Amino acid sequence: MASQLGGGNPVACTIPAERRGEILRELAALASNAANAQIDSLTTRLSEALLRASAACIDPAEARLRFNAAALLKKNRYPFYYVVSERLGAVLAQEIRMAANPELPPEDGSEAPPTLDPDVEIDKRLSLVKASRAIENEHADRLHALGMRLGCLLGRTPLITAENPFRPHLFLAVVHDAWCEFQPDTRSHHAVFPLLGPELCFDMGPVLHAVNSALVKLGVMPQLMQVSRDANGVATAAAVEEPDNDELLPRLRRLFPDREGKPADRPLTGGFPSLFDDDAVVASVARNALLGYLTGFDKHRAGPPPAGLLDEIRRSAPRDALSETDDHVLRLLARIFEVVQADPRIAPQLQKSLLELQLPALKAALSDQAFFFKRNHPPRRAVELLVGLCGGWETQRGLSDPLYLLIERSIARIAQEGDRRPAVFAEVVADLEAYRQREQTAAAQTLAAPIAGALQREKMLEAERAARHEVALRIGTGEVVAFVEAFLQDRWVPVLTLAYSVRDEKPQALDNALKTMDDLVWSVKPKITPEERKELLSRLPSIVASLNKWLDVIRWNDEARAKFFSDLAKCHASIVRAPVELSPERQVQMALAVAKHAAERRLRKEASAAPEPAPDEFDALVAGLEQGNWVDFGREDHTRRLRLGWVSPLRNLYVFATHERREALSLTAQELAKAIREGRAHVAPGAGLIGKALAQALGVDRGGADAANAGSGPSDKSAA
Repeated sequence: MASQLGGGNPVACTIPAERRGEILRELAALASNAANAQIDSLTTRLSEALLRASAACIDPAEARLRFNAAALLKKNRYPFYYVVSERLGAVLAQEIRMAANPELPPEDGSEAPPTLDPDVEIDKRLSLVKASRAIENEHADRLHALGMRLGCLLGRTPLITAENPFRPHLFLAVVHDAWCEFQPDTRSHHAVFPLLGPELCFDMGPVLHAVNSALVKLGVMPQLMQVSRDANGVATAAAVEEPDNDELLPRLRRLFPDREGKPADRPLTGGFPSLFDDDAVVASVARNALLGYLTGFDKHRAGPPPAGLLDEIRRSAPRDALSETDDHVLRLLARIFEVVQADPRIAPQLQKSLLELQLPALKAALSDQAFFFKRNHPPRRAVELLVGLCGGWETQRGLSDPLYLLIERSIARIAQEGDRRPAVFAEVVADLEAYRQREQTAAAQTLAAPIAGALQREKMLEAERAARHEVALRIGTGEVVAFVEAFLQDRWVPVLTLAYSVRDEKPQALDNALKTMDDLVWSVKPKITPEERKELLSRLPSIVASLNKWLDVIRWNDEARAKFFSDLAKCHASIVRAPVELSPERQVQMALAVAKHAAERRLRKEASAAPEPAPDEFDALVAGLEQGNWVDFGREDHTRRLRLGWVSPLRNLYVFATHERREALSLTAQELAKAIREGRAHVAPGAGLIGKALAQALGVDRGGADAANAGSGPSDKSAA
């Protein structure tokens, strides 16, 4: 079956043109963050691959060269991390610039690493092209979706892979070029590129997922359609989705071999499916019998449906009407509605109304198991949107409230028309999405000032994060003397934060701040030769002047500043006055002693440092929140329900508003996760509810599901 992503023409984008450049830079930062988190493990795998290549070499010189390269990587993880991170950031910045302004000439490549011999350079290019194509095939859907979304954002036709700023070839080239920059011995520059490929590169899945998800949250083509053509050339369309949960998907596939509702591959006889496939015949007969039973069941049912309707159907349906797949559908849907009914944040009158969706949802899922695989499957999306809107309605708003009337009207339409008009689900989804969009637009307009402040706050948070990262790279080896290390952590982080915050307007300021820090670190390292000491004496005035200039900017003027410069002068004096006439053996001994002392300091720091808290289910819950979700703040006796009115592009900040769209609260992601963790906040239902209920039912990531649906009862693993 041929498949392609639809939409070859430019698609209108509602994001203002002046905001697009900023969004592209934010996307580059997201991609860098997703890739930087993998550099350490990539370094380990690259080192191990070089060792294996060394063992496989017949030529002793080549074997020794690769062995030394592996050893160099193992001993210098921090510098290699720094080189890869910096080069990736620079390359992405250039690619973003070219994507936003394709008519501009490419930047000068004078800082590119030394080129290989011509023959080896050709081999490298061919090797990287081959490796990148393998990765592109692995992530074809995500790349195509990203190309379409970037084209929509820029008001152009979809970007082909060669134009995509986040293409795999770029990330492969960064690893090779970073190696050439990191390794001064040009003889080993050819050792890395033959090893690169799908197994030895950045994992592009998290990178592409992060960028695609950010664009979806900004409203850039959130519902891409994948156009497929069958053997007869008939076109069908399905939503292109990211999986809810990487662990959940394999389990669903085992329950539903005909995954996503597509017919399973059957043996072919003369070009047609076999008419004597026993499994197919049995499943078809059972499905027809069950649908017939449900039709009669629905006609003879009196009064509103009970809460346990799906379990009742499963018990009372004729055994020959229930195939194994149908049984799985009933179990999973029963669990979903159990979670909905157990949530105390849905008003009782709406709980009863939601029960009307049980039969329509069951018939939809029986007809198409894509209900469980795709978040934007119309019946599933309709149920999830209705549950989410129910969670946002409070009893005191009254039964004449427009939201209440919309919910009741939508449920009634599905209950009355779902059987004969499957399109009613898509129509209801369109109505509910339109309502949400109107609310979000009105909230964004009302919250314009808080959002502007939050954007500035996020910019400063990201600047501080980058500043701490730069300082950590310098002091992580343990070679920096203690008082300078403390100075960098306490006083230079604010300097770098300021420099990062103005890097777009004054890039030279950041370069100067980083250079001043590097000069300071260099100045307090031992200087053994007379030439090194002369260089120190000649550079000291400019180093001190630059330090003072930056410290004036951050207004550090207390006694601690005078003490720091006093300690710095004593340190420099001790370096200059140390004995010079040292034998080579003594110089080696001193170098070893310095390295040993640095290693011991680094180990002591690592042992005493509190470990970074690992992300838990509450962090994941916050990361999955969408604009329009409702959160209850406060304890059980007194809560206040607030709507999530805005999420920052990097998902660091969340701005909440009241029903009247007035600003109520602004929290960081960490603060919000902590509030939920401590029971001071509770997410109202609807934020990925079906995926969480499925995870509970299948025993996947139960912690996150239980946290999201507190009080929803024990998990039913019987469907697994």
